[in-house]
Amino acid sequence: MKIEFDVQIDHKDLFGFNIRQTYLSSQGIISILIGILCLVMAGAQFGEGNIGYGIMYVVIAIVIVAYIPGTLWLRAKSTMKVNTVLSGVLHYSFDEKGVTVTQGEEEGVLPWESVYKMIATKKHVLIYSNRVNAYIIPKAQISQMDELVKLAKAQLDSYRLGKSLSR
Repeated sequence: MKIEFDVQIDHKDLFGFNIRQTYLSSQGIISILIGILCLVMAGAQFGEGNIGYGIMYVVIAIVIVAYIPGTLWLRAKSTMKVNTVLSGVLHYSFDEKGVTVTQGEEEGVLPWESVYKMIATKKHVLIYSNRVNAYIIPKAQISQMDELVKLAKAQLDSYRLGKSLSR
């Protein structure tokens, strides 16, 4: 069975992937906890009548919570402008041997044995080659999603399939 389709990702796809990676890491979790702590401190300061300190804690919480998504958004936009591989059309081919990605004369092959994990989110299918790097495929651009899931189930152990793919 061979499945082929073309994909073109944009900065929103890259941003979504980066947000997911960040907020599933300790950095993202800690930033959320610090933001919540600052809001709790703001509430305590407002309760004691210290309006100035309360406002300061609210501002700090907003900066902490908005900083990571803001920088990731800007980084995704700039990456898409300068990276011709990501900004171009990628041709994906899936078969019993693995995943082949082609763009122009360039070709990359990821054998199924080298797939770290394959998961599906609400908008994307992510094929990880290690814990950090993944092929980002927008679901809307996959013409044969059911066949792709069947092939992945046949080729990958269940622990390497995300919950939404292993059902």
